[in-house]
Amino acid sequence: MRVLIIGAGTGGLCLAHGLKKAGVDVALFERDRTPRSMLIGYRVGISPDGSKALHSCLPPDVFAEFVRTTARPATRINMRTEKYKELLVADIPQARNPAHRENSVSRIAMRTALLNGLEDVVRFDKTFTHFSRNDDGTVTAFFDDGTSETGDVLVGADGAQSKVRKQYLPHAKVVDSGITTIAAKLPLTPENAKLLPPQADGAVTLLYGPKGAFVIIHVMRFEDASVEDDYIMWGYAASHDKFPDLKGMSQEQLKQVVLDMTPKFHPNLRELFRLGDPETAFQIKVRTSEPVQPWESSNVTMIGDSVHLMTPGRGIGANTALRDAELLTRKLTEAHHGKDVVQAISEYEREMIEYGFAAVQSSREQMDGNGAIHKPVIGRVVLAFLRTFLRVTNALPPLKRRMMARDMADRDHVDSAHEVVHAG
Repeated sequence: MRVLIIGAGTGGLCLAHGLKKAGVDVALFERDRTPRSMLIGYRVGISPDGSKALHSCLPPDVFAEFVRTTARPATRINMRTEKYKELLVADIPQARNPAHRENSVSRIAMRTALLNGLEDVVRFDKTFTHFSRNDDGTVTAFFDDGTSETGDVLVGADGAQSKVRKQYLPHAKVVDSGITTIAAKLPLTPENAKLLPPQADGAVTLLYGPKGAFVIIHVMRFEDASVEDDYIMWGYAASHDKFPDLKGMSQEQLKQVVLDMTPKFHPNLRELFRLGDPETAFQIKVRTSEPVQPWESSNVTMIGDSVHLMTPGRGIGANTALRDAELLTRKLTEAHHGKDVVQAISEYEREMIEYGFAAVQSSREQMDGNGAIHKPVIGRVVLAFLRTFLRVTNALPPLKRRMMARDMADRDHVDSAHEVVHAG
């Protein structure tokens, strides 16, 4: 069996490793011209779900390289107001085994680590245009350089703008969430560290401001100094209607927009905004998938954002893609050993659609520009209720433990079939 993968993102690389390790002939095609093209070095939180998938699919030496490139994991959640007043601070349970724990990674460092061992599999500067099915049951992928490749299975791992999805599931909709984000990073120096909210170093810090404004802060300290310089990353989000027209703005102007929108935020937070490196600043209008009814399976399928794009509201997009990659690796390995390939893909899709679109919905609830918290009057009431709820939860340890346990259950699913594979 030969598998063609379109897209060398996190999910595509994990899938390629899993299939290659299982002895499947696999080829991966990426439109970027080089491994470092078009990549932004921002933090990705790899949950226990994602870590287990990587450990399952990657060869031991590549997984070890992934672990080497991670930053210190976040050990607590740190929720505060835009003025740094405490709302809720809670410990994040930590597993000692990196294959079962929360891991913090830089996108650039992660892609570099995951490319190890795939030199004979990944082909850069290959822009996919369309596919066709052949009379012998194979599928052919076509590229804009006039070349084509034929295999038994085609997997779209080509992200939010997936051309595989647009051809295969043209009715599948990706819609505007109503949220705009602007983000940037700055060096982690002793001076800059003093500007951070209390308890932000070693935490995922979430700041809830007026009018639905939301700030996330990550502090990235790398155990191995050769991986990347330590940095602080911040992201500011609000509903579209709160922003001016951003079209054509420079990166420096994007930073200024955040400063103009936050005149009453804590002065240290505003200084973090001001110190953001303009070359790292970018803005995104957050988009998300709408649920799709199950479709008739074939030898074409998809993983990750190409099929279930979600907002960053729950921090589970990359982890759901990794979960897809691990599950599809198992199913295609069964096909490699004799199971009908369409049956194997059908089993993958049935499971993926259920958990994937549940994650889409959960993420959208966290970042929806049409939500009440973004409205002029009711928004103040909703924000006051949210802050009160978090403060009460913070003051009641049993309630706080229950909340954290629910969140952890969403990031660390137990799959009995997966555990049997590991045990074997």
